[in-house]
Amino acid sequence: MEKILEKFKNENKILLMLAFFSISKGLWENFRQLWLQDNNLNATEISQILGTATFCCVIVLIILAKQLSLDRIKKIISISIFMKIISLIALYILNHTGNSAFINLFIIIDTICQNIIYISIYPFIVSIKKEDKLYSKKKLVEYLFSDIGILIGGILIGRTIGKLIVDYNICLLVAVIFLILSFIVILNIKNKKVSKQKVELRKTIQYIVKDKIIVLYILDYMISNIAMNTGLGLKMLMLTNGLNFSAGEATNFLLAVGLIADVIGIMALKYFTPKNDYLTITIKFGIRMMLYWIAFISNDLTMCLIAMTWSILISTAYENITDAPYINRIKNEYQLVFTNVRYTVGLVGTSIGLYFAGIMYNYGIAFNLGLSAFFVLFQLALTYYLVYLRKNEDRKGETYGK
Repeated sequence: MEKILEKFKNENKILLMLAFFSISKGLWENFRQLWLQDNNLNATEISQILGTATFCCVIVLIILAKQLSLDRIKKIISISIFMKIISLIALYILNHTGNSAFINLFIIIDTICQNIIYISIYPFIVSIKKEDKLYSKKKLVEYLFSDIGILIGGILIGRTIGKLIVDYNICLLVAVIFLILSFIVILNIKNKKVSKQKVELRKTIQYIVKDKIIVLYILDYMISNIAMNTGLGLKMLMLTNGLNFSAGEATNFLLAVGLIADVIGIMALKYFTPKNDYLTITIKFGIRMMLYWIAFISNDLTMCLIAMTWSILISTAYENITDAPYINRIKNEYQLVFTNVRYTVGLVGTSIGLYFAGIMYNYGIAFNLGLSAFFVLFQLALTYYLVYLRKNEDRKGETYGK
């Protein structure tokens, strides 16, 4: 494999590493909730451990931010992939042992490592080559190969290979194999000499706090993560237990809807973005909130499925309106730490949403959507206000950070 990799440029090796990693992630994450349920954890316990794991990521990323420098990125990613491999192998061995304490521990380690890897990959690419097209390739590889991982899981689950029936634990082992391939690739990437200067975290925080719009955007981003994970944080359990999908059917459903969502996101960007930003936000969040409320009030499973489907379909659309204007107003020298701060705050929202998801799940999936609609209402109001502030700023010709 080393001879094959020698023909690749360093930036393409990173994309190859990301491809293997994303396949592993898509495969494992798709069945993780069902694997935990198969190990006698109920929905509340699953949401609590996933929420706790996500919150632990926040603490680790805050500590990591103080030590972040481009010359350390490869080492950070390599160690994180290695630790993730160890964690998944440990979970494979712990399957059906009833040792919930160790299962919880390795789920937390796995989640921390995964988030560290994702937040570090693009800075790693930038340390080798900075190019707009390369960023687009990174996003494409990430989404596409994650879907390929889900597809592999959908094909494998329930199949009989010889005398072996492919279950969630076998899918976990396959995810480990792709993760090992990712580790082999990154070991064959040559370091490029870059500055050892650390990113100034305090200076970036001071820069962010001075900008009211950015502060409100980060709050909005946290609320959006609370809303999304309260509603869909346990979607595999909702589909299999609440809506009586088989594991394979749920996988194929999420794969199909996810791929359509990617197409909708591209089409919306090119052809279907209204000139009025308020209307765009209403399409993205207002319809979602309305469908969630209808599903909650009616408590009808078909309506719940429609609401969930719409939420996933619209999830990748209109990010050029909801996110890009606020991210792009940040000066280049602050982008690395801002990305870390934004991602960390988003994880806090994800953690809170997962806890709420576990509580509401016990009452029925309509309650997950109902509580999510409550948070979407706050998100919608704050997003409208952000557009108002941005438009008012444009009229005055005062764009902060430019």
